[in-house]
Amino acid sequence: MSDDNNGAMDPNALFREENYTDQKMGAIRKMIPVTADGSDDPDRSISYFGSAQVMTPMGAIPLNFALDGETIGQAAEDFAAKAQIAIEEAGREMEKARREQASQIVLPGQGGGQGGLIR
Repeated sequence: MSDDNNGAMDPNALFREENYTDQKMGAIRKMIPVTADGSDDPDRSISYFGSAQVMTPMGAIPLNFALDGETIGQAAEDFAAKAQIAIEEAGREMEKARREQASQIVLPGQGGGQGGLIR
C-alpha cells in the first residue's frame, strides 16, 4: 500500500464492481467508475478484468489479467486469449523462480567454504 496519502481512499477514483462467471473457465470483474456520491462517472471508462486458476504440481495459482472490450460480451470473447497469455507468463515466472532456487543449492565440498579440504 502506498503512503502517498496516509492510506486514505481517493474519493475521485472509486469503482463499483460487478462479477460475472460461466462457472467453468473463470470470472470477469466489471469495474464501473463512480463519483464520490456513488453515481456512475461518465468521464471515466469501464474496465474489465479476468481471473482464473491454473493447477500446477505446487497447487492452484491464481491468474488476473486485463480484458479488452466495450461490453461484457466483448470482454468474455477476449478471455481465452488473455488467459493463455497469463498462463504463459506464470509459467515463465515459475521457471525463473525454479532456476533461481536451483542456483542457490550448495552441495558439500563445493564452493567457497573449506568443508571439503583435509589438512
